Amino acid sequence: MATFKFKGLVNQYEQKLIDGMLAKGYTLEFAKRIFRQLEGFGSYGFPESHAASFALLVYVSCWLKHYYPDVFAAALLNSMPMGFYQPAQIVIDAQKHTVEVREVDVNHSLWDNKLEEKSGKYFALRLGFRQISGIRADDIEILVNVRGERYKSITALRDAGVSIAALERLADADAFRSMGMDRRKALWEVSALQDMPVELFKGQASESVLETQVELPLMGKGEHVVQDYATVGLSLKAHPVSFVRPQLDMLNIRSCHHINNDSTDGQLVKVAGLVLVRQRPGTAGGVCFITIEDESGYSNLVVFEKLFETYRKEILHARLLMVEGRLQREGKVVHVIVSKCFDFTKMLGKLVQREVDELPVLTLARGDEKTAPYPSHNKPAQVREGVPKEAFHGGRNFK
Repeated sequence: MATFKFKGLVNQYEQKLIDGMLAKGYTLEFAKRIFRQLEGFGSYGFPESHAASFALLVYVSCWLKHYYPDVFAAALLNSMPMGFYQPAQIVIDAQKHTVEVREVDVNHSLWDNKLEEKSGKYFALRLGFRQISGIRADDIEILVNVRGERYKSITALRDAGVSIAALERLADADAFRSMGMDRRKALWEVSALQDMPVELFKGQASESVLETQVELPLMGKGEHVVQDYATVGLSLKAHPVSFVRPQLDMLNIRSCHHINNDSTDGQLVKVAGLVLVRQRPGTAGGVCFITIEDESGYSNLVVFEKLFETYRKEILHARLLMVEGRLQREGKVVHVIVSKCFDFTKMLGKLVQREVDELPVLTLARGDEKTAPYPSHNKPAQVREGVPKEAFHGGRNFK
């Protein structure tokens, strides 16, 4: 017996089974019919004990999620990487169940995600340092062990023994809000630690203290969201698609909520969202099932094999996918039978463009075309202007 992509080996026992049944007095026709049933089941079957165990796990998981969504979300996040969805979707689902989710912070977070005091019906969920891409557990252990009541400055963190590399990661992840610093100001402060006096001169003022104070340009909300996804894999500030909603509305592209609740069966629709999951089960005849997400919810897409080959590039590479198709509604189950696919990923690039450019235009030289008035040769001090496409997850693929 076998399941998923593995092939069963029941056919090796065909003659043995038939010979044995004939010896027991059964007819040849009956023996062959019994074997055909076994052979069909052998390509996807699994033990009853597996089915019973899985059913129990599903029931327990549903019970926990219904009554304790705060605990359920924290446990899933602490068990990553695993399962079907990314951390962003787990957090969004918890928020829809009225769980307050709080950002990673140097004065409040631990390595694991944790529950804090009650906020409404459930405990507040504090994101842990483990959500930050590239952060080292030993640096966080030092940070937490020496923290005491709270840190009041980035210098205190450096004096505690936290590495410059870790402080850069923390600043990139916007983890200094409790000190009154956003990620841009924090990155600037971390860069100043490079010339901190050491050894005999430890304790003396850094030369950076004597420098003229620079007023850094504020980051737009869209920029913060992109950086959140690039460093933590999610954002509590807003959903990326919400920033391009006006352009989508102009193209008559509906939200996932509208598609699922306000559209009728057979209606031609257009919908767009971040790609979460692509599935092409071996038993589905080449059909691809896609789940996309926007700021209002999810939509399920069905792409038939011929159309998949036509739009393979868009389906496999788009972060933000827009599709046209016909809505199919059966009770509460809603799908969009796709007829066209479009890669709208370039729209996400607008999130990092500055809405207001206050720089004085002195000449027409290329040198004046800067997005920050004080470019630095020190990489940590620079604002992360160029955000790669990989800031947003490209969706998970399943067979």
